Amino acid sequence: MHFNEKQLLEELTYKAALSSGPGGQHANKTHSKITLEWEMQNTAVFNKKQLEILQKRGEKYVTKSGVFQLSSEETRSQHQNKEIVNQRFLKLIRKYLQPVKKRKKVKPGKKFHEKRLQEKKRKAEKKANRKNPLL
Repeated sequence: MHFNEKQLLEELTYKAALSSGPGGQHANKTHSKITLEWEMQNTAVFNKKQLEILQKRGEKYVTKSGVFQLSSEETRSQHQNKEIVNQRFLKLIRKYLQPVKKRKKVKPGKKFHEKRLQEKKRKAEKKANRKNPLL
C-alpha cells in the first residue's frame, strides 16, 4: 500500500533525551537520544482499517494512550539519530501495511515416505549387524 511519506513525517514529533552508553563527557551533557512520537488517531494519512492494522501489528510500539513511539541512540549525533529513527519508522509502517500471506498446507509426497522407510531399513540393518553372531 502506498501512502504519503512526506505528510506522515510532518505529523511526527520528536523528543531529545540524554543518551546512555559510550561517549564520555559528551554523552553526559548532550541530548543525543531521539524519541519519535506519532499520535495515530489524529492522522490524515491512513484510513480506519489501515490504522487498525498498524495498531495490531505494531502493538509493542504503541502506548496505552495510542501514541506510536520509537527511539534511537545509536550515534552521538542528534541529527543522525533522527534520520535513523525516521528510516526505521517508515520501514516498519511499510512492513505492517504489507498483506500477510496465508500459509498453504502441504502434505508430504510419496518420495518423502519412501526415503524415510529406506533410511529406517538401513538403520535397522546396521544395528542388526552389530549383534553377536554366536548368540
